[in-house]
Amino acid sequence: MPTKIREKVSDAWFRLIHQRNLVYNTCWEDPRLDRTAPELTSDDSVLVITSAGCNALDYALSEPRHVYAVDVNPFQNALLDLKLAAIKTLDHDDCFAIFGRGQSDRWPEIYLDAIRPELSPGNQRIWDKRGHFFAAKGRRKSFYFHGSSGMFAWMVNKHINRLSGCRAAVNELLDAGCIDEQREIFDRYQLAEVLWTPLVKWCLRRNTTLAMLGVPRPQRRQLDENYDGGIVQFIVDRIEEVFTTLPLRDNYFWRVYLTGQYTPDCCPDYLTKDGLDRLKSGLANRVSTHTDTVLGFLDQHPGTISRFVLLDHMDWLWSSAPDVLAAEWESILSKAAPASKAIWRSAGFSVDFVDQLKVDRGNGPHPLSESLSYCHQLATDIHPRDRVHTYGSFWIADILPT
Repeated sequence: MPTKIREKVSDAWFRLIHQRNLVYNTCWEDPRLDRTAPELTSDDSVLVITSAGCNALDYALSEPRHVYAVDVNPFQNALLDLKLAAIKTLDHDDCFAIFGRGQSDRWPEIYLDAIRPELSPGNQRIWDKRGHFFAAKGRRKSFYFHGSSGMFAWMVNKHINRLSGCRAAVNELLDAGCIDEQREIFDRYQLAEVLWTPLVKWCLRRNTTLAMLGVPRPQRRQLDENYDGGIVQFIVDRIEEVFTTLPLRDNYFWRVYLTGQYTPDCCPDYLTKDGLDRLKSGLANRVSTHTDTVLGFLDQHPGTISRFVLLDHMDWLWSSAPDVLAAEWESILSKAAPASKAIWRSAGFSVDFVDQLKVDRGNGPHPLSESLSYCHQLATDIHPRDRVHTYGSFWIADILPT
């Protein structure tokens, strides 16, 4: 198939997955970094791209004035609204069963009696059709094995359980008490060879697989062009680093991905007893969802925002719609409160396209770099501690006044 046709097919497949499906069932950005970088206070209002909503709830626990969760995919906002409804109406045991273990035998009654009345009609239609995500039935018994990224997680778990036969090794690794023990387990079971079979690497080279994981073609291209061995070797190297250089006991990102569930001692803050109680006390009311682009939301938002959490979506926009990305930044600059900060991630290690964007703050076009002051040292210091560990770079910038 010619390259241009193959790229069009890949882009069409990516759009199909991302516009008509739940893609992310859990966030893949470490809020521990995000809380350190923007230094959230009670005076802040936060814009965050919703994703699975875990981090929007995490930010709410820092007690900012408000958290605006914005996502162009209505299914992602529907998931956060489902979590908000569960937090408001359920006790900790039921809430943890649904979003901690990813399943509940009581789902039908919990949903109909408590959660559903709190949802909008549109979200009711979405979750009326997807109750099986939580009902502990069928082959994929955990919510975290549903959605497009969840489907891939389920396939990974099948590989671990059956094809490679290394479930005991993975569980032992997740329960290790220290990094030295993790390294010993990783080497003893030869997980570098067991996990990365030729078939697995072949799957990771497929655009359809990467689309399921939420990796668009521009991100793949950044790594294929700039990382020795391309995106597959990047994934292999990064996961080995997670297993052998970072503590796994509190790494709830990889625990849920490799087991389909959290534990009470290894879960997002919103699922802890203290976190849930604080959200119930009123903090959950400080979170709202908005199905829109960042640009569309900001253009109609009447107030200012002091913290912008932009995830990695600029990787997506730069290659496909740089004019939209420039317009988005113009809106960010125009709605930024004094002493505002923005953070974002990228698949690339050295990202220069952000600085090259031309923006107009009322005095003619100029490079975006003239409106930002980067916190390079802080980003360099905390990025290696990212428990997810799948982004090439992490960026923190102060937004300069006009």
